[in-house]
Order: sequence, then C-alpha cells, then structure tokens
Amino acid sequence: MALQPAAGTRDLNPREVDGNRWLCDQLGLVYRLWGYAEVAPPSVERLETLEAGGGIKDHDVVRLAADEPLGLRPEMTASIARAAGTRMAERPRPLRLWSSGLVFRSGQSDTGQHRLEEHLQSGVELLGSDAEAGSAADAELLRLLLACLRQLKVGRAEQPRLLLGHHGVLSSLLDQVPSQQRTSVRKALISYDPLALKQLDLPAHQRQSLEQLMRLRGQPEPVLYQLEQLLGPSRHLDSLAETLKVVAPVAQQQDVVIQLDPTFQPHYDLYDGLVLKLVCQGPEAPLEIASGGRYDALVQRFGGTGSGLGFSFDVEAIRGLLGTDRTAPMRPACTLVSYRSITELPAALELLESLHLGGTPAELLHGPCPSQADAEREAEWRGCQATRWLD
Repeated sequence: MALQPAAGTRDLNPREVDGNRWLCDQLGLVYRLWGYAEVAPPSVERLETLEAGGGIKDHDVVRLAADEPLGLRPEMTASIARAAGTRMAERPRPLRLWSSGLVFRSGQSDTGQHRLEEHLQSGVELLGSDAEAGSAADAELLRLLLACLRQLKVGRAEQPRLLLGHHGVLSSLLDQVPSQQRTSVRKALISYDPLALKQLDLPAHQRQSLEQLMRLRGQPEPVLYQLEQLLGPSRHLDSLAETLKVVAPVAQQQDVVIQLDPTFQPHYDLYDGLVLKLVCQGPEAPLEIASGGRYDALVQRFGGTGSGLGFSFDVEAIRGLLGTDRTAPMRPACTLVSYRSITELPAALELLESLHLGGTPAELLHGPCPSQADAEREAEWRGCQATRWLD
C-alpha cells in the first residue's frame, strides 16, 4: 500500500489548514466590501470549456477517464465566464464574482515524468463592463488587488512588485514584423530569449529594435514614453496611462513597485488586454502570489457581451510568504474532560456537551485516568488549557 501522497500533492496539517482558511476568509472580506458575490464553479468540466478556445493547452489539463471528454479545472476563469454567459445571462452587468477552491494542473517533474499539481486559489472576475469603461474596469481590478494586500498586511518587508503588460501593445509592436516571423518573434520576446531572436531572418535594424524592446521594462513613465516613440498614437497606451494615474499613487503608498513590461505575457494565453503578475520576495526566493488580466474574447466565446477581467491569488504561496504565525491565528485552547472510572463515562459526556453549549472547546479522554495529577499531565501533553476530572 502506498504511504505517500501522489506526486504534486501533499498532506496539510491542522495549522496549515487553519492558515489557508484564514487567508481565504480575509480575501473574501475584501471582495464582499467591493460588491463581489461568491460563486462555486465545478471542479470537473468539459475539455472544450477548460481549454478556453486554445488559451489553455491540452497538456496543462488533467484529463478524466469518462464517456465524454472531461477534465479537472486548471483555473476558474473559463468556468465562471461560461456560467456568466448562460445561467447568469439575465443578471445586470457588470457581474462581480469571486471564488476560492482547488485547481489542478498537469505538469512534468525534473525527470520528465507526468505529475499532478494541486493549488488552492482565491480570486475575482469582473464581467460585462461596457467597452467605454475599459480604463475604469482595469483600475478597479488593480485597486482591489492593492486593497487585498492591505488586508493581508503585505508591504515593504515582502518587497511586492506588480508586473504589468498589455496584450494589445505587444500585438501592435509585432504588427511591424513580417507576418511569417511574428509567431517566432513573439515566442522569443515573451520567453526573453535573445539567442532565438538572433537566429531569425530579420533586417539588422529590426532585430536591433526588437532587442531593445526585449530589455524595455521598468518604471511606467519612461517605458510608456519609449513605447510611444515606437508605436505613435495608441489607444492601448492611452488606456494604460489612464489606469496608472489612479493606481500608481496608491501602490506607492503601500510600497508596491509597479514595473511595466511590454513583452510580459502569462503562462495561459487567455488574455487580450491588460495582464498582471504580483511577485514578492519570499524567505528563499521570489514568489508569484497573484496573476490575471483582461479576457474580452473569452467572454464573447461563451455568449457574453462586454469585457471580462480578473485575478487570482495562490493562497499557499501567500502562506509560505507570510509564515504560519501571521496566517493561522491560534485556535482557542481546549479543555480535557477525563474520569476515574468507566462508570462515570455518561457524566463525562454530559459535562463535555455542557462545556460545548457554553462555547468552550473541550475534548474527551478515552479511557479512565487514575488520578487528577495524571489527567493534568495528559492535558499538558495534548496542549489543553484546563482539565476537568470526574472522581
């Protein structure tokens, strides 16, 4: 019999479970204050939904053996966008929804073996805003993200860095490249691979411009200026600038560094507008704790109208960042109920339930205890705050 959990999964002890629940509760408090309602998308979906029109690759999805093509959700956005366009189609827009739960991704180990990756995720989706409200929706999403960081008390000590990109800006830059080379150039830029870029058959001046673009990242204002020189007037740049006006001052107050990177694209190819990733400095290495962006085309694929955008937190990454002491408040200490003789078991159970009715956590010691001193030693060993011994 196997004694270890499956590769990519692990057992959680009570303190870790408490920490995860506390973090989800804290995030839920913020979501509700901003008008978001909780939903619970299914863990199992049709592959057509999970792959989101090619935005999520087949090898990222954990398939199930079933009569129809089914899999475990690798993220929740596609499922919520489907529900918004069907069961919630008649609800007023914009829809503000949040969810938390496990997601499952297919991956490979260092030795090339297939493995399942299990993550606890909490996030929001803002669906159905008008196109004219694009900057307002982007600004709301980013301000909500910053409000969540305040609630979790993530600040200067964790060195938070908000990485922003824009799918439309990158596409406009790639429009300047010969069509037959765009896919290869895009892959080289988003993977930061200068060697791959040098191997492409491009004019020298264009390769030099692309190499400069690959290195173009940093504070928003100078990066926006450089992008304006490359693109000229651009509605995508105007939208980014408007969003940053209302986000940058709050980020600065919270010691969140904003980095604009025109070649940044998330792992999943779901997005067609603003994209984001939030990285903090962990105890040993940088930790990605949140990601997301705008996915208008996905909304339309599921029969919806207007925009779609959202982000999700990796709850266990946050717990690893902040540590158990900051994310798992100690449970109220328990009282140990024990007895000298088995004939007193009924009275011990009555006492146990009377303590529960009064709001006092209490647990029963199975089996007689010869003396009160023995009962107190047992309580101390179990971490109980008090002893009730029936003689």
